[in-house]
Amino acid sequence: MAEVGILIIDDDIASQRALKHVLDSEGWRVRILPVPSLALSELASGQWNLVIVNVALIDLRGPLYAILKELAQAEIDAPAPEEAAPPEPGTEAEGTVVVAQKRLRALFLVPALAAKQTQPLLERDGLPYSLKPYHLNDFLEKVSELLVEAGAIADPIRSIGGLGGGAARKLKRARRVARDSRRGAMFASREDYQMTEEELTDWERQEEEERKKREKEQKEREHR
Repeated sequence: MAEVGILIIDDDIASQRALKHVLDSEGWRVRILPVPSLALSELASGQWNLVIVNVALIDLRGPLYAILKELAQAEIDAPAPEEAAPPEPGTEAEGTVVVAQKRLRALFLVPALAAKQTQPLLERDGLPYSLKPYHLNDFLEKVSELLVEAGAIADPIRSIGGLGGGAARKLKRARRVARDSRRGAMFASREDYQMTEEELTDWERQEEEERKKREKEQKEREHR
C-alpha cells in the first residue's frame, strides 16, 4: 500500500509536537502548516490522505472550510476519482486552485475555547472532529478510521495493541519512566495507555532533557 500522508494545519507548538510524534511513530508521513494560507496548494498536490485542521485557524465561511467540508462529506464507498488536469494557461480557470482528485478525508481539531461556537456547526454538518485536549487512544482511533475511508490503510486502530511497534514501545516506555521516576502522572487514569496531548508533550520535554544531560556527561568524560 502507498505511503500514508497526513497534513496538519495548526499553529499551537505543543499540539504540533504531540501530533507529529504520535503520527510519525506509526510510520506515516506528516507535514505541519502553521498558517492556513498554504493549505489550498498543498491539497492540490495530491500527496495527502488526511488533513487535520485546527478550526480556530480557519474562516468557517471561507473557501478552505468549504473544501474540507466537501472532502469530509464525500461518499465513503465512492471510487477515488481520476487525477484532475491543471487549468489551461490563458483560460478563466487559470489561477484557481484545483484540489487533487483522490480520496482524501478531513478531521477538525476543536480547542476548548472554540468549542461553544464551532462544535454545533460541525455537528450540524456531520463533520468528524476531536475536542482538545483529547486522549491518545481516542484520537488515533478516529484518525485511523478516516485513513481507512481514504483507502490509505486496511484496518482501523482499535486499541493501543493495534499501534505500530514503534509507537507501542515508546508509550510503554513513557509509562514506565513516569511510574518509576515518580515525576508526576504522565498518563490519564483511563486504560490502554491513553495519553493527553499535554502529557505527551511533557514526556517529550523530559526525554529531551535526559538526552542533553547524557550528551553533556559524555563530553565531560571525553575531556578528562
